Amino acid sequence: MTRPIESFIRNLPKAELHLHIEGTLEPELMFRLAERNRITLPFASLDEVRAAYQFSDLQSFLDIYYQGMQVLIEEEDFYDLAIAYFERAHADQIRHCELFFDPQGHTERGIPFKTVISGLRRAQDEARERLGISSGLILCFLRHLSAESALATLEEALPYREWLLGVGLDSSESGHPPVKFEAVFERARQEGLLPVAHAGEEGPPSYIWEALDLLKVLRIDHGVRCLEDERLVARLAAEKVPLTVCPLSNVKLRVFDTMARHNLKELLRCELCVTVNSDDPAYFGGYLTENFLAVQRALGLGFTEIRQLADNGFRASFLGEREKGELLDEVRHYCAGFPQD
Repeated sequence: MTRPIESFIRNLPKAELHLHIEGTLEPELMFRLAERNRITLPFASLDEVRAAYQFSDLQSFLDIYYQGMQVLIEEEDFYDLAIAYFERAHADQIRHCELFFDPQGHTERGIPFKTVISGLRRAQDEARERLGISSGLILCFLRHLSAESALATLEEALPYREWLLGVGLDSSESGHPPVKFEAVFERARQEGLLPVAHAGEEGPPSYIWEALDLLKVLRIDHGVRCLEDERLVARLAAEKVPLTVCPLSNVKLRVFDTMARHNLKELLRCELCVTVNSDDPAYFGGYLTENFLAVQRALGLGFTEIRQLADNGFRASFLGEREKGELLDEVRHYCAGFPQD
């Protein structure tokens, strides 16, 4: 029998702010695109792909993540990838999402930037018109590559400035502090692009400080290690800096041994603006609703805490105040039919 809180979560209006579109490449689509583009995969079956999705750390995940990208060649491939995610987002009651994409992972393979962004943009337009989902694109720089490569990517992206919401920083965190990208983030801010960055998942709290002080980010992606630094927690709370937390990803990558040991509930107790997201759901075993359900079950979250997480998602988004207010009203009306605890 479905518990009332599970039904509540499944139909709750949601926002997703930490989603790598390349990380939604399901094995079935990977095989279909490989066949269409005449690419030979190192896997003989879907079961072999799924067996490969056993990671010991962030780098072992990234190795297969970049390998999967090889099937993305034509504009239609990027459209197919994104519209498949939007269909799933619609089923998860997602009203708004802000998508990360990794152009360097494609342009380094000889895929034109225009091919990548045009396919994603076409899917965004369709999702808005057909599914009622608003969205924005955040161009992420791969931190294991050079700052010069990041700057060249930004310059290549600027002809499509009106299609971009912001810039981010992802890939291998350890050994690649935010300071490395200070100049490119300054250039991006000059162009009006909103800055965010992965920090404090694999890397130490000092990376969160650098992201705030040097990159001047408006959100911290992950950020779960902030609790190791009391001053940092106080700052994040005082400045209402959102954290885009990805519970299933954190457990899969051994940031936490089990979901029961995840610190999300403690982050909420510290009055931080915590949001729940799915990161790379094809690889980590669950989309947004599964992430909400996993933390609810493991941490015993109640209706009020789940609603807080949903509210935080809309408040932390880069939507305008009017759009945020309308979506928060939708959450409020929806929650009126459920118990308060």
